[in-house]
Amino acid sequence: MNAAKTLKGIYALWYRDFKVFQREKSRIVSALFLPLFWYFVFGGGIGSMTAVNSIAYKHFIFPGFLAMTIIFSAIFNGAYIVWDKKIDFLKEVLISPPSRTVIFVGKVAGGMTDALLQAYILLFVGILLGIPFTPVSIILSMLLLIILAAGLVSMGLIIGSFMESPEGFGLVSSFVIYPLFLLSGALYPLDKLPGWMKILTRLDPATYAVDALRHVIIGVSSMSPLHDVSIVICFDAVLILVGTWAFNRMKL
Repeated sequence: MNAAKTLKGIYALWYRDFKVFQREKSRIVSALFLPLFWYFVFGGGIGSMTAVNSIAYKHFIFPGFLAMTIIFSAIFNGAYIVWDKKIDFLKEVLISPPSRTVIFVGKVAGGMTDALLQAYILLFVGILLGIPFTPVSIILSMLLLIILAAGLVSMGLIIGSFMESPEGFGLVSSFVIYPLFLLSGALYPLDKLPGWMKILTRLDPATYAVDALRHVIIGVSSMSPLHDVSIVICFDAVLILVGTWAFNRMKL
């Protein structure tokens, strides 16, 4: 398949997912409500008692909720693979000329667009909430969210490719989503954790994205930003390779 047909196939799959997203405005509302609810509950509750290194707790946790939006939206995007199997849409796509690798890339592009639009809306809500953004930190945050979304959308698609029912997908994805978020350091600093928890946080790829976002937004980080970004990019590369393999092995 030549490059033009490959790009056309990717675009067609991206456009289809984007149109589905546009029709489901409730997804945007729910994706924004949950992070903001957690933000105000934790920020108002714990934030009334403490600050982190003289930084307001609400400011400290906001980068984590940007990552939370990507985590929830990106992984739940894999549910559409399960539904596409049930209505036989995926079967029609898989027998079309584009390869399964092209199909996977198109689905990743569509899922990233959905997740990033929701995260970017929350990012600009943060400006209204008084988060100390600068033009540079906004741009860098948007780029970091793109990097995080690539791997997590791939993860959601991998889970969806192995699931036969929406219920099964929901159960498995919940066991992935909550550890990713709660162990990412979104709600607490990483410096004074007990040893066993430090190990778990270092195994969580979202930890590095949250740390990098925190660095560009409020100037605080536990690790080198270059190290953070390198880890997340490696995570993306592995998940994209595994996702391509999973799509090529997927049975309908």
